[in-house]
Amino acid sequence: MASTLFRTIQIHPFSLYPTAICRRRNGVLYCTMKSTQTQTATQEKQQPPKVKVSQHTQSKTLDKITRDYEAIIGIETHVQLSTLTKAFCSCPYNYGSQPNTSICPICMGLPGALPVLNSKVIEFAVKLGLALNCKLSLNSKFDRKQYFYPDLPKGYQISQFDIPIATGGYIDLDLPLEFGGGHRKFGITRVHMEEDAGKLLHSGNGDYSQVDLNRAGVPLLEIVSEPDMRTGIEAAEYAAELQRVVRYLGVSNGNMQEGSLRCDVNVSIRPVGQSEFGTKVEIKNLNSFSSINRAIDFEISRQALLHTQGHDDQIVQETRLWEEGAQKTVTMRKKEGLADYRYFPEPDLPEVILTQEYVDGIRNSLPELPEMKRRRYEKMGLSMQDVLFLANDVNVAEYFDATISRGADIKLAANWIMGDIAAYMKNEKLSINEIKLMPEELVELIASIKGGTISGKIGKEILFELLAKGGTVKGLIEEKDLVQIVDPVEIGKMVDKVLSENPKQLEQYRGGKTKLQGFFAGQVMKISKGKANPVLLNKILLEKLNAKS
Repeated sequence: MASTLFRTIQIHPFSLYPTAICRRRNGVLYCTMKSTQTQTATQEKQQPPKVKVSQHTQSKTLDKITRDYEAIIGIETHVQLSTLTKAFCSCPYNYGSQPNTSICPICMGLPGALPVLNSKVIEFAVKLGLALNCKLSLNSKFDRKQYFYPDLPKGYQISQFDIPIATGGYIDLDLPLEFGGGHRKFGITRVHMEEDAGKLLHSGNGDYSQVDLNRAGVPLLEIVSEPDMRTGIEAAEYAAELQRVVRYLGVSNGNMQEGSLRCDVNVSIRPVGQSEFGTKVEIKNLNSFSSINRAIDFEISRQALLHTQGHDDQIVQETRLWEEGAQKTVTMRKKEGLADYRYFPEPDLPEVILTQEYVDGIRNSLPELPEMKRRRYEKMGLSMQDVLFLANDVNVAEYFDATISRGADIKLAANWIMGDIAAYMKNEKLSINEIKLMPEELVELIASIKGGTISGKIGKEILFELLAKGGTVKGLIEEKDLVQIVDPVEIGKMVDKVLSENPKQLEQYRGGKTKLQGFFAGQVMKISKGKANPVLLNKILLEKLNAKS
């Protein structure tokens, strides 16, 4: 029945909703929604008096908060899983594909279409649960979360309610030095599996919205934190650490710009010393870590200002949006409660039953996670700045590990990767996996400089050629005749030549302008084509410059 109905839709597109219009264009099904009086940020008419928060007032308010108020912050993070197919059907999902080209009766919610759980979703959920130090539920189930929205064709979302797959965990992270540094530990309330909704594509004039159901049914893991964060910085760093964890695990690409990692932030404030939480406000539409930080700081200021003005009754449980251009939060809709969702067990899916053997197998396959890597790098003697840079990207960390495992000096390897290699990648907009310098060649380059075969200056020239074109260090040294000159007699002759050709500068040097030493060294390097050993060169140069005439 479902497949017959789906074929009918393809031949005779019809309205999925009373106000929907579906059209076929270039072989693609487009569903559009005419504007109705729904609760949106632009259509809500009855708003409480707006509270304007100037930058000066916000700064003063934030100062006052540190004395009088405490912010309570929790985050709900949705992670889109990198599975080949959706959660309950065989449709693939590719970001950026043409609208409504990856849909079937199951993800469209057509009558009679039954879901079948993708086992990879369970594996990824167990991986993340273990990585976040959670207790796993060996028996969990799926539930139906009821709500109507144009991009949710079934009228409910398959999720987990009272028995999530993982609960009671925590995550460790290190704050960057520019934000004060220090170690933080934040609780994880739960991790549960669910499916995503579709996507609305809004028209420019606001008359209608198009419905793209490609994303409907894509598997998600929702991570709910404990309300342990107190500042926007802590919240942003928590979200960044979650991104690192899912990338290290390989369960998601974590790209915020693609919606693969989405954060909804809950913010409330309370007077210092009060045990009860204040009224919680949710902020959506946060698509970067800096936006998380700024949106939270604004919302804390807004709520604190209402408190100080005696308008705390205007702080209501609602969902707000962050407007990047205006740098403020605005009301989107009043927040639903649990009763509005009318949860009940999903009758079309069986329980999820895990064996201890299955869990132990996944536990033993977990990679070294960001926190473990940072502690290992610290024990190597690297500074926290080095540690945070190297462990931030799993591919950079793997490149660094591959380099030092082949015997490279740890600090020198870190310096090369964080310095010239990172600058090259930034300028060329490349990832470390796309550069042509292999870890073994970086090892050889460091050894050649350290051993005196080539100078540091020549080393940099070789580095950039290897980054762009590949090849070997030894091959380039031989091809370009770059072996460092370490013969004192040969260097001495070059120094004599430079001094004899620059008598005026020599006289000035011996007259007290000792900074001219750099000039003479540069001239010798020019003659030697950069191959003179710098240490030996400066030693011989000083001897000859300071010799009695």
